[in-house]
Amino acid sequence: MNKLLKTTSAVALTFAFVGEAAATEWNVSVWGKRRAFTEHVEKLAELVSEKTNGEFTMNVSYGGLSKNRENLDGISIGAFEMAQFCAGYHRDKNRVVTVLELPFLGVANLEEEVAVSQAVYAHPAAAEEMAQWNAKLLMTSPMPQYNIVGTGEPRDTLEKMNGMRVRATGGLGKAFEAVGAVPTSVTATEAYQAMESGVVDTVAFAQHAHLSFGTINQAEWWTANLNPGTVNCPVVVNIDAYESLSDAEREALDSSIPEALDHYLANYGELLKKWDSVLEEKGVTKVEISDEVLADFRAKAADPAREEWIADMEAQGLPGQELYDLVVKTLAEKRGG
Repeated sequence: MNKLLKTTSAVALTFAFVGEAAATEWNVSVWGKRRAFTEHVEKLAELVSEKTNGEFTMNVSYGGLSKNRENLDGISIGAFEMAQFCAGYHRDKNRVVTVLELPFLGVANLEEEVAVSQAVYAHPAAAEEMAQWNAKLLMTSPMPQYNIVGTGEPRDTLEKMNGMRVRATGGLGKAFEAVGAVPTSVTATEAYQAMESGVVDTVAFAQHAHLSFGTINQAEWWTANLNPGTVNCPVVVNIDAYESLSDAEREALDSSIPEALDHYLANYGELLKKWDSVLEEKGVTKVEISDEVLADFRAKAADPAREEWIADMEAQGLPGQELYDLVVKTLAEKRGG
């Protein structure tokens, strides 16, 4: 009898270990705090857990796993399974997606930003480049056009932007540089301190980031319509981790992406509706840039930046012109012609 009980216990214990081993747990590296920028990641984790009855879970860590500039490196060595990063943090590692950061692309809303990002992410050159880092592009983190906050006299002409010290990364930084500004690429989490200490005069962010990182609390004015472009921030997964998922787990993950993005867009839409009241509450003046100044800015920044980017990519063996044309074509298709 004792022998039978021991055998039964051993079998039960074995099944317990098998059941435990069957559960999949991923670590996800983001930064800052939970905000509109991370809502699709949170929603994705929620949906995947629901669809797998809790057998596939994601632990979203806000800065506990890696610095934001090192998230792609962490993915490459398998330090965690999923991460969010912004292309401007290491342009040499994700050259293809920087086409989405070119100034004045003309992307009008978040739905268009999703469309052009998905088109570029699906291009073989993007997949091949990310594979060098053992990373698979999963979804974008769509952001509206950036605008700047600042103190003192509003920078509402190109002459006033000359010499302006601005926190702006990637293609946005190059756009401001083209009109004489001095861009610096401090990370989002460093922006408030940089503004407070006078390292920068102005900060370029989307609305959620001005709120989340406190730069709106330093601001006296905000440019409502400068709209020079935005940054592209993919969510990626470690290829080995993705391929090790069961078919059911992979289906749960892939099928949840559209709903996660829809949730993100709806949530961000609510934030944008409240933006004017936030400015009023904090006493921040809304500055409108004239059409003439905007046209001059585009002429100085957009065309030269595009041609330089295409030539640089082609020189490195990447299809720069093809990628830019893909963005233009996708925008036209999204608009129905």
